[in-house]
Order: sequence, then C-alpha cells, then structure tokens
Amino acid sequence: MAAASLGALSTTALAQAQAPRAGTDFLVLDKPAPVEAPAGKIEVVEFFWYSCPHCNRFEPALEEWINKAPKDVVVRRVPVSFRPDFEPQQRLYYVLEAMNKVEELHKKVFLAIHGEKQLLNTAELIAAWAEKQGLNKVKFLEMYNSFGIATKARKATQLQDAYKVDGVPALGVGGRFYTSGELAKNMDRALQVTDYLVVQARKG
Repeated sequence: MAAASLGALSTTALAQAQAPRAGTDFLVLDKPAPVEAPAGKIEVVEFFWYSCPHCNRFEPALEEWINKAPKDVVVRRVPVSFRPDFEPQQRLYYVLEAMNKVEELHKKVFLAIHGEKQLLNTAELIAAWAEKQGLNKVKFLEMYNSFGIATKARKATQLQDAYKVDGVPALGVGGRFYTSGELAKNMDRALQVTDYLVVQARKG
C-alpha cells in the first residue's frame, strides 16, 4: 500500500514537473492579439507558409488535432509573410477561402510544392495551377488582385506581428498565448501545450 502510494505520488510529481511552463514551452503576450472567434469560443491560430517543409509535415497532425478538438475551440489558419515574396501564397490561401475551396485544395497546394516540386510563388504560376484544379483563371486572378484579398493578407501579417511569430508552423491561443516547435521542442508537443493553453484560456 505504501509502495502504491509512493508510486502515485511520483506520477503526480512527474506530471507537475512536466506541465508546460510560461517562458519555456509557451509565451504569454504582453498585449492581447485580436481574435475573430465568437463569444464563448476559444480561437486557436495556426501560422503557416505553404513553402515551409515543416508546415507540410505538420499538416496531418494538425488535421487530426482539429478533428478531436473540443466544441468550443475554433481553428483559424493564418498564412505568414516574413518577406514581400511570401505574399502571393498569402493571397492564394485567402482566394481559396473566399471561393470555399480550402477543404478541397489546401492539402493539394502543399502536395504541389513539396511533392511535385512546383514553384507557386507568383500570381501567374499560382493562377495557372488554380486553373488546372478546375477554377476559372480570370475569376481567380480578379479575386487575387482584389482589395478584399489584399486587406486579408495585410491583416494576417498584422496578426503575425501581434503574436511575434518568428518561425512556422506556430500556434496562437485565445489572443493571449503563443507556442511553436522551437519552444515546445517539437510540433507534437506544441499541440499538447496548446491543449493546456486552451484550458487556461477557458478559465479566463
């Protein structure tokens, strides 16, 4: 009985020792970042870049996590732009979103870049790819060059700056917390840290 109690105590102590720590496994934002989730929902933001091999590898794990996420969690994907040449892929994502094609084509963009080694880094190359996926090229380019898509791309970069994203993939929680593979040591653990942060966000 004493041995069993000691074992339970050791397990509890170990669990406490391994609990995610602010400043080590995640960061607490000095100033809250804007959220789009409705009241009563907790927003989790995935910051990504289509040309990032780590983001490509992370996608299946993220998708599995999204499928199991609690009902009060809302996941938002946000394409980053560390340099001006990232913007074409930001716009690509938001055009797919506007055309309700993210579910159908998001993974195909990763496949085109990382599996088929296509260069999707200019408006023309992206539009040609979109046409091969059955989208109207003229309509696609019209949306790609629209004020609305430019605004979404700009807001994505502003959110990236608000969370102080320094690499991708990375995750923001509730406008208050930030974690990444670098902080959590790998992206599988970053998802575990995100689970912990969702609970913290739920507590308010």
